[in-house]
Amino acid sequence: MESYARVLDYLPNGRADERGFRREPVAIAVGESELKLLELIPRPGIQLALGARIALRSEEGSIDHVRRRIGFEELTATARSELAPALEEVVRSNPTKYLRFFNEAQPISRRAHLLELLPGIGKKTMETILEERRRRPFATFEDLNTRAHLKSSEKLVVGRIEQELIGVEDNYRIFVAP
Repeated sequence: MESYARVLDYLPNGRADERGFRREPVAIAVGESELKLLELIPRPGIQLALGARIALRSEEGSIDHVRRRIGFEELTATARSELAPALEEVVRSNPTKYLRFFNEAQPISRRAHLLELLPGIGKKTMETILEERRRRPFATFEDLNTRAHLKSSEKLVVGRIEQELIGVEDNYRIFVAP
């Protein structure tokens, strides 16, 4: 269960597709641990800022309850534009979880490897990452970028998370909870 989330959009008058008498303020957020897209109901009188980190379980928090889990197609235009920066913040705030993926990723089959599921990583880059991690595990994203000759490993992870949220048809979910 998610404990914290990043606000992607705040609709003080509710969603446009809801009936008028049922409208209540709604926040759209992405959870930090399982990376689920959520529709939240804030406490009365609370204004939420875009990109804010909010607690979902605390009694004194700004969220009354989680209404439901939503799909990528239900995101507003603002939420879609805020998704990548919010995911980058999530990845940067918890580097050990995502570095562990680079340090421990295993082959899927004889021909495919988990690292190849990241957008922008092919066979040669995968071989470089595997060779460098045999020498010693990656300690930071900067270490990974310099040793494996990557531009931004954080953005590779964010790209894969976005693909999983959109629902790209492959059988592997690496970061997003089903």
